[in-house]
Formats: sequence, structure tokens, C-alpha cells
Amino acid sequence: MLGSTHGTLTTDFRARVEACGEHPRRAVHSTAGSPSEGAPDLDVSGRPLHADVPDLDRFFRPESVAVIGASDAEGRPNTGITRQLIAWAGRVGARLHPVHPTRETVFGIPCHASVADLPEQVDLAVLLVGDPLPVIEELAEAKVKFAVAFASGFAETGDEGAAAQARLAAAVRRSGLRLLGPNTNLNAFEEFREDLEGPAIALITQSGHQGRPVYTLQELGIRLSHWAPTGNEADLETSDFISYFAERPEVGAIACYVEGLKDGRSFLLAADRAARNGVPVVAVKVGRTETGARMAASHTGKLTGADTVVDAAMRQFGVIRVDGLDELQDTAALLARARKPKADGVVVYSISGGTGAHFSDLATEAGLHLPTLSGAKQDELHQWIPEYLNVANPVDNGGHPVGDWRGRKIIDAILADPSVGVLICPITGPFPPMSDRLAQDLVDAAEQTDKLVCVVWGSPVGTEEAYRTTLLGSSRVATFRTFGNCITAVRAYLDHHRFTSGYRSPFEDAPRTPSPSYRKAQALMRPGQQLSEHAAKQLLRAYGIRVPREQLVTSAAAAVRAAGLVGYPVVMKASGPQLAHKTELGLVKVGLTSASQIRDAYRELTDIARYEDIPLDGILVCQMVERGVEMVVGVTQDQLFGPTVTVGLGGVLVEVLHDAAVRVPPFGEDQARAMLRELRGHALLEGVRGAPPVDVDALVEVVLRVQRMALELGDELSELDINPLMVLPRGQGAVALDALAVCR
Repeated sequence: MLGSTHGTLTTDFRARVEACGEHPRRAVHSTAGSPSEGAPDLDVSGRPLHADVPDLDRFFRPESVAVIGASDAEGRPNTGITRQLIAWAGRVGARLHPVHPTRETVFGIPCHASVADLPEQVDLAVLLVGDPLPVIEELAEAKVKFAVAFASGFAETGDEGAAAQARLAAAVRRSGLRLLGPNTNLNAFEEFREDLEGPAIALITQSGHQGRPVYTLQELGIRLSHWAPTGNEADLETSDFISYFAERPEVGAIACYVEGLKDGRSFLLAADRAARNGVPVVAVKVGRTETGARMAASHTGKLTGADTVVDAAMRQFGVIRVDGLDELQDTAALLARARKPKADGVVVYSISGGTGAHFSDLATEAGLHLPTLSGAKQDELHQWIPEYLNVANPVDNGGHPVGDWRGRKIIDAILADPSVGVLICPITGPFPPMSDRLAQDLVDAAEQTDKLVCVVWGSPVGTEEAYRTTLLGSSRVATFRTFGNCITAVRAYLDHHRFTSGYRSPFEDAPRTPSPSYRKAQALMRPGQQLSEHAAKQLLRAYGIRVPREQLVTSAAAAVRAAGLVGYPVVMKASGPQLAHKTELGLVKVGLTSASQIRDAYRELTDIARYEDIPLDGILVCQMVERGVEMVVGVTQDQLFGPTVTVGLGGVLVEVLHDAAVRVPPFGEDQARAMLRELRGHALLEGVRGAPPVDVDALVEVVLRVQRMALELGDELSELDINPLMVLPRGQGAVALDALAVCR
């Protein structure tokens, strides 16, 4: 059995590996909005560590606007757009200047022949032209801050359109202005209700129509402050607007409809800014399936990325991913308006035992915590609810009292329980006067409490006075139409506040400078080649990851001598730069206990390699390690996010079980441990069927060291696969039994 110097991840351990320059969580502190004083703005791989926040105030509230291609000719598409822009400019207090080479006036407003003729420097130019490219240089000379391009026919149409969009993007970069679009629409210039109060939802969509359900929340009394229709994102992108909205004091939540991410790193930096500011980001991200991914690419011309990585990255940085537009509107509305929870306990209150049981089952299955109310609290509730009804949670009142004060007493008593943070009342249908009085009591109680009160109004009609006036008229009650949307939103609400209450930006600890390990590793890299197992293990050693005792030999006699030094029993494996799956080719021999077996195995391995025409750098004679749980830890390159780290159940069944979790660097120890908890086979690490618990601390240490490798080697390392990583019983460490590394 292997001896071990490994201990838990104590302060002593961290100090030891920090001294070696190898620990992947080197502490470099920074302020919330910028890197620390004197620290570089880039991580060790040259990527930014904080999000640049564009000053979009003059986009959404310009003082002056130019409309290029303005028209008032009846029947022309530009005429309707011009009319809407004039109305919008009036609402925001902007001076509007039409621009058209052949018109003297547009809707009675003096018109200018070209951008150069504008009477003042304008904040925003709206381009109603088929090809915006020639106009960009004119706008740059006029020092215009922002432009909007409605024109289509760019990346959404294929390769030729993508090339045209690339030319447009290059011109925008040279110009210094910021561009929204192309292939966008008028949603940014919608009319928002000014009579609504409270925190607002800021909306970002890559398809204008998909934002309509959120926009219409205003008709239910929920405030919207902005709408950013990003289109093809040749310049301004979803991430820019998330970063900007996260700094706006009126924004309570950001709702996004995302078809494709332009840049994964920018998205994570924006999500990080929102998390640090405590602003929830709720997103529908299409592309979960191959069909959805193809549709998204054809519509926006951007990559959707591997969905498992997108999902993990969103979860890692606190972005709440929902599936439908109805979930988007309900979850964003709740998160924008609800106060911070006082507790995570959820109580279900109903006038029907069946309704309460049904809802409680669904809520518990979704991961909500439904605490059993104390005996004293149940006795208190039984003052007003018959003894034969269950009040432990769910609370069944058998019919909400209508004619007196008891109904309100019940609700107040539940909300007074310190274990309760959320009260949910499913009302499956109108049953006046009981449902009317229940709705009013819930609204009145919500006004007097700092806890969340939710109602599910299950009537398919939705015209009832109790729903339209009483519930929707309350800014303190969150009203839903379905059980599922209510549960999704409440879970997101509790998860968001749990996440942000202890949130520490992982970018604060991202390494800025290469470690000594990196310098050792660079000497081992072979650009464009796959390393042999022996070379890949040397790479692991450079980063302090344990491998078995082993020797690389080129003769049978040397193999016998190596086995004596390594210690019987041994494993013998062929080692070569083109070998990925040795077991399938018969190039692994295990449990060898004698010199004769060593010589026979050497002969057989080299014969197979010669027959299969596989070049070898030698035969590995390795220490045999048996006791533990086989895991896989690896690095892959994602098109959107760059290097990603994966951990899962390993061995020969890794491709069958698909039990793995992924994170995008940088991340800390907490996320590494969260990865392990996500695994379906997590119980194996805790010990099953009499097996001892394994050394989870050692496994976490390997994950963090692999992350450091991914960050430092960056694009130089195309792929790394440690499989199996044998995680030994607690206190004995983890050993990389095999490794594959591919260099770029």
C-alpha cells in the first residue's frame, strides 16, 4: 500500500504549496469593481479579471439623436420607425435630427443632408440604411457615441453575411463608437410605464419577440426600466448590458433571452459583477439540444457552445437558468421585488388537504425545505383550526374563515414562526366568498411582514376580482398561475440569496503570474502532439500531482530490474505518443508478481505494438495501486469559455456512466467540493458496502492543481485526461494511475 504525506487542506498545507508557487488559489485581493492597486488587470493566461462597464447612460437617455435615413413618406418602412423615434425622443427629452440627402424636412423637423451637416455632436445615431458600413466612418468623424443598426443580412445568413459582419465590427472598433446590432429592432425605444414603483426588471433579448411576455408584466404592475435588443452583437453584447444594469440602482433583476454567447469570458465577468452587487440574473438560454443549437446559430450567427459547459458556468456564477418565457417573467418578477429571506423554510397553507399535499410533494422534490412546525406552533394554530386537521406543514385549515378575524390570525401565526421564510398558498380555483376573503387576508398580512407571501391562483379564467384587483393590486404578494412556476421562482429566490450572501469573486484569487510549476511544464510540452503516458505523468509531477512509482524501460532485463525497484506486484503498460486507449489494444498487464511474468509481458506488449505499427518510447513498469475509488479529472477546451475542468467517476466506464461535473476556471475550493456533490455517484466517496470513506481532500487538491495547470498552460494544453485517478482511503491521498495530454 502506498505511504502518504497527504493531510487535509489545512492552513499548513496551503502555506506549503503556496511557497512552491503551485497552489491554484493564490490570494490576490481586489475591489468590487476593479483589480487591486498595483495588480495587473490580466490573469496568468492574459485574460481580463474584471468586466469593463460601458457608460450606456447616453444610449438610453441621450440628449441628442440623429436618424440616418429618416422618412415621412407614406408607405415606407422608415416612416413608421421615424415616427416612433420622434415620440421616444420626446419622452426622454432628446433633440432629434433627421438626416436624408434629398429632404428638407421630416415630419416638420429640419432635415440635414449628411452626418457632417449635423448642427451638434449627437449621442446616438439610428441607422435606417441597408448597409451601415459606409456610415460608420462618417459617425466617427462626427464623434458620435452610439449607433444602432437595424439592417439584416449579416452573420445570421451564413458565411458571406458573417464576413460582412466582421468588416462592420472592424470598422466600429476603429471608429471608437459603440454599436447595437446589426439585425436588431426598436425594442430599446419602447414606452415604459412611469407610474410604477419599486425595483425594476431590465430586459436583454437577442430576439425581440421573445421579450414580449416580460415587457407586458407592466400590465400586471411590475416595473420595467430598460430593454436591450442585442441582435447579432457585432459590438455591444449581452455581457455589456448585464454589467451596466448590475450597476443601476433602480434595477432589481436582469431578465435575459440568450440564443448565443459572443464571448464566454465576458459573460462570466458580467455575471460576476452582478453577483457581487447582489443583482439576480435570470436567463433563458436556447441550445440545450442539437436542434435548438442549430436554430440558434442560423438566427444569430453565433456559437451556442457545449450546453453542459454553459449550464455549469451559469450555475457557477449565480445566473439562474430557466427553460420557458413564462418562467423567465415569473422568476424575474419575484426576484426583482422580494426582500431578502429571513429563513429558508417554506410553509404551504391551503384550504384543501389534497391541494396542500400535492403542492408539498412537488416543492420537496424540487429541493425546497418544508420544516415541520413545532408542537407549540401547531397548538397555537389549533386554536382556530379543528384538531383533526393537519397543521404540521402543509397547514390545512379545512376552509379559510370568512366571517371573522380567525383567518388573518392563522396567517400571522405562521409568518411569526422563525423557521418560516416563505408562505405559499395554492388556491386551485375561485370559491367565493372564501377565496376572496383568503386573498384579502394574504394581501393584508403581506403588507405587515418582511417575509415572502406567494399565491398560486389556479383559475384558468383569470378575470376574478380576487385575482385581478386584490392579488395583482398588491406589490407585496407574488402571484403565480401555475404550481411549477411558483416552485421554480421560490427556489431561485432562496438559491440566489444563499449564493450571494457568501459570494466571493473567484477572479480575486486568480493567479496573475506563472508558478515554478509552469516553467517546468513548458519544457515538457510538444506543440501539436499528444504526449506519451510517461511524459503526461511528468507534466502532472510538475504540478505536484502524485503518480505511482514507475520506470520507463526499453528491454526485458531492464523491466525485471525496474520491477524489483518499484516493488511487486506491478503493472506494465506500453507508452507512446499515439496511444490513447491501451486497454482495448491489450497493451496493459496487471498483477505481475515474478521476473518470468515481467519478461513475458514485455515481449507481448512490444509484439502487439509492432504488429499494430504503434511507435513506443518504452514500456512503463508501475507500482500497482488497488484500494480506492477510480475518478477522472481532466481539462478540455470549450469554444466559448476556453479551458474547462471536469471531475467524475472514472475507470473503464467513464464513457458509459457520463457522471461528471464541470467548472470554468477560475474557481475556488468551495466550487471544487460542489462539483463532487453534483455527482450521482457521490456516495462512493463516502464509503458504501463496508468500504472506507476516501480522501476527498486529496481529490479536491488534485482538481485545484489541475485548474492551475489549465489556467497557466491555457491554449498550449488542448486536452488533459487523468483516468483513473485512484482516490485512496481517507488520509492516504490520491494517485494518477494513467494520464493523457494533448498539446496545441
